[in-house]
Amino acid sequence: MSERQHTLRDVVEFNGVGLHTGAAASVRVRPASPNAGLTFRLGADGPLVPARAEYVVDTRRATVIGAGERTLSTVEHLLSALIATGVDNALIEAEGPEVPVLDGSAEPFAAAFRDALLEQAVERRPFVIERPVAFGEGEARVIALPADDFRVTVCVDFEPPVGAQFFAATVAARSYLDEIAPARTFGYLHEVEALLAAGLARGGSLDNALVFAPDGPLTPLRWPNEVVRHKALDLIGDLALLGARPQGEFIAIKSGHRLHAAATRGLRVNARSFAALG
Repeated sequence: MSERQHTLRDVVEFNGVGLHTGAAASVRVRPASPNAGLTFRLGADGPLVPARAEYVVDTRRATVIGAGERTLSTVEHLLSALIATGVDNALIEAEGPEVPVLDGSAEPFAAAFRDALLEQAVERRPFVIERPVAFGEGEARVIALPADDFRVTVCVDFEPPVGAQFFAATVAARSYLDEIAPARTFGYLHEVEALLAAGLARGGSLDNALVFAPDGPLTPLRWPNEVVRHKALDLIGDLALLGARPQGEFIAIKSGHRLHAAATRGLRVNARSFAALG
């Protein structure tokens, strides 16, 4: 991939329903000028919200960004596809309370962005990890290390039938599309039933989520370790909230959106402090 910045040649639009609300949802991803970064517009007359950790307002079932009374849920799959395919600058216009879930993965987003990528005549300015930093919560950890490129290593250990899984990759557009983007969001059948009873997960179905019953998945797996690949997808999307394409190695152990948000906020603070000291 060129080290120059990229945007999109044309507007790319996605329509569907939100995973958690079941409400109609759409996003239009528009080209943006060099150094603009990734920015959300929340509704036709809503505020502009930069894709940065400071604007995360909830992480209970997804990553939610917001400003004032306007929020947008489940931004992680879209952001994952943008940052992994190399889109540095874009305006994301959202209608509805969530980003559409589509098939539960990032593949539809990533394929569309790959086909619309446009190089810009300005050098990319990545978010560089200058020194090792670790963040923890209980047994969960996120560790950021200096590296020459963008790498992720993810370890999970869920109750059966998922169990312990491991995945590591360098984040590049082609390998992301082949090895990470198609991994679907997942859950356990008893959790899904409880969410539905509580009026949640209204947009979820076997067409857009990987559901595990006690004896195994209700639909065929795309990989034996599809769960940890989806966790890598989520991690990449949450790391987009650093405000630029990351350059570093990120090791995530039993982590989730809440710890990812804490880590990205902490890394942004550390970067400002490091720059001030340097």
